[in-house]
Amino acid sequence: MKLKALYEKIYSKVFSIGFFKKLLSIPGVEKLLQYEVMSYLVFGVLTTAVNFVVFGAANALAGKNYESLVLFTVGSFDFKWLYLSNAIAWLCAVTFAYVTNRLFVFESTASGAKTIVKEIASFFGARLMSLLLFDELLYAVLLKFVLGNIGGGVWIDKILVAVLTVIFNYIAGKFVIFKKKDKPEKEQQ
Repeated sequence: MKLKALYEKIYSKVFSIGFFKKLLSIPGVEKLLQYEVMSYLVFGVLTTAVNFVVFGAANALAGKNYESLVLFTVGSFDFKWLYLSNAIAWLCAVTFAYVTNRLFVFESTASGAKTIVKEIASFFGARLMSLLLFDELLYAVLLKFVLGNIGGGVWIDKILVAVLTVIFNYIAGKFVIFKKKDKPEKEQQ
C-alpha cells in the first residue's frame, strides 16, 4: 500500500472520532494535517535523527574529549573533530532527506538525467544555504554568544538550529525544488 493511501486511511478513521472532528474545526489545523505537511514533519524528524545518530556515532569514535579534539591547524585556525563529524552527519542527513522528499513528501515526477541532476543540485544547494544560514551563521553568532549560557552545550544548540532548519527547508522544497509545474493549457481554437 502506498504511504499516501495509508495516511489517508488512518486520517479518515482518526478524524471520524468526535474529539478529532472538533480539532479539525480550529482554523489552520486541517491544513497542517494534510499529507504533505505531516509526511514532511515525519521525514524531517527522521532526517534529524539520521543527523544526530551519525553525529553522535562519529563523536563516539573520537572519545569523550571530542569537543576539543583538533585534527589539524592552518595558521591560527584549528580544524576540530566536531567540524568533521558535523559535516559527515549533514551529508548523510541531506542524502536521506532528498530521497524521502522526492519519493514520499513532494512525490516528484521529474524524469530524465538532466532534470534529476538539476533537482538534486537545487536540493543540495538549498540545504547548503540552510547549513550556512543556521548551522554556521546562526549557531556561531546567536546561539553561541547570546544563548550559550542556557547550558546543555552543543546538543541544545543543535536542537534549536534543527527546528529552524526544518522550517526553511520545507519552504525551499515546496516552493522552489519540488514545485509542481502547472500543466500547459490546451490552446483554444
